[in-house]
Amino acid sequence: MNRFTGRTAIVTGAAQGIGAVYAEALAAEGANVVVADLNAEKGEETAKRITAAGGTAVFHTVDVADPESATALAEFTVAEFGAINHLVNNAAIYGDMKLNLLLTVDWDYYKKFMSVNLDGALNMTRAVYQPMLKAKGGSIVNQSSTAAWVYSSFYGLAKVGINGLTQQLATELGGSKIRINAIAPGPIDTEATQAVTPDVIVKDMVSRIPIKRMGTPQDLVGACLYLLSDDAAWVTGQILAVDGGQIIR
Repeated sequence: MNRFTGRTAIVTGAAQGIGAVYAEALAAEGANVVVADLNAEKGEETAKRITAAGGTAVFHTVDVADPESATALAEFTVAEFGAINHLVNNAAIYGDMKLNLLLTVDWDYYKKFMSVNLDGALNMTRAVYQPMLKAKGGSIVNQSSTAAWVYSSFYGLAKVGINGLTQQLATELGGSKIRINAIAPGPIDTEATQAVTPDVIVKDMVSRIPIKRMGTPQDLVGACLYLLSDDAAWVTGQILAVDGGQIIR
């Protein structure tokens, strides 16, 4: 399938893990992909891997917590490819996340965390919506988590915010033919998850999931591409759980 031929997509947090898989999948379906991340070394590697496989990709650094950096990324993308059609807000502090309670987490760390994990998605959306207007519409996917519906301290709180942001922006952007949805993964087997989640907790989560295994980044690709594509032309403001049945709502 080539649902994204001639279109341009930005994927934040795409240097590795789930973001890299999203970027590779978009390129495989014909998109021009901007791999955006703070990690320049791994980001360049991802872009080169995509081009070596026959896709079109470039790397650009971004700090999604900084509105000026987000704007610079959008301007670079338009200069490079002429338009912005799709955005995946995947960037987050996760693999090296500090574990603490909402009541006791260091306040400066909490503000930094939220500036990336919640405000970053808004900064990026604010940066791309004007170019999307010029392109006569577009689509955005935010990375949420099933952590929004269980206790997960400030990580879960950020994902609750992502869900609300998705729903609110769907109303603000709908009249401009810009759709915005979110994916809420369950436990995904990545290096970041392995680093932040003890094995005993992972085993307990998996034991409670109807499909009794960890998810993989590839399990999320179909949902991401569907929500970005014209196949979901009348879908906006939705939070799609891809979690093996972990959460029943």
